[in-house]
Amino acid sequence: MFNTIPPITRNIIIINVIVFIVTLIMPQLYNTLSGFYPFSPNFKSWQIITHMFMHGGFMHILFNMFTLFSFGPVLEQALGEKKYLILYFLSGLGAFFLFNLWNFIEVQQIVSGLEDLGLNASEIYSKSVIGYSGNMNISATTTEGKELSQQLYDVLRTPMVGASGAIFGVVAAFATLYPDAKIGIMFIPIPMKVKYVLPVVVIGSIYLGVSGNGGGIAHLAHVGGAIVGFILARIWKKHLYRFN
Repeated sequence: MFNTIPPITRNIIIINVIVFIVTLIMPQLYNTLSGFYPFSPNFKSWQIITHMFMHGGFMHILFNMFTLFSFGPVLEQALGEKKYLILYFLSGLGAFFLFNLWNFIEVQQIVSGLEDLGLNASEIYSKSVIGYSGNMNISATTTEGKELSQQLYDVLRTPMVGASGAIFGVVAAFATLYPDAKIGIMFIPIPMKVKYVLPVVVIGSIYLGVSGNGGGIAHLAHVGGAIVGFILARIWKKHLYRFN
């Protein structure tokens, strides 16, 4: 059955599984390949790509790969390998960009708040380096200063991982090309048209990402991927049958 999956989708799944297994065997690679905030001292240029192949756990990779398996083959056959690959990676990059654009806005607000309290954000930057073994005490003495320092510390040390952004681009492109296709949703017994499901998911992701109630999930990355997938599918839709 696996051999019947189109080559790009199949190889993406294989690479994700291999990287997941390798990082289980060599956990020191996790922080090297995950995608940190671009202005974090933990950021490396290759993470813009490698974060798309990282996952935080078995259920994370299982859900992502199952979703890609469900939508990817149809889209790969419709678009052709080249444009499908472009769609996948540009959606992943769009996810990284939007997620970190919001991070940038939040960091600027945090830094401004620290400066208003007479605190220097550079202290937090230096102590947020993965592997830092020096004195972790910060100069903040007020509750507000400590909270802001912790928020900045968390942004600088918490990486973005997963293929979800790229896969949301695939799902959004599928919904754009085949809006009346029906899909099954967990806990909903009746199949629903994807053109109704996707907007609800995207709006929910925007709310959760902006409100900060995301539960550790990069919801705005999903939105970024979906936007890119939608735009590309709209551009290519007129010439759909000229791709292959």
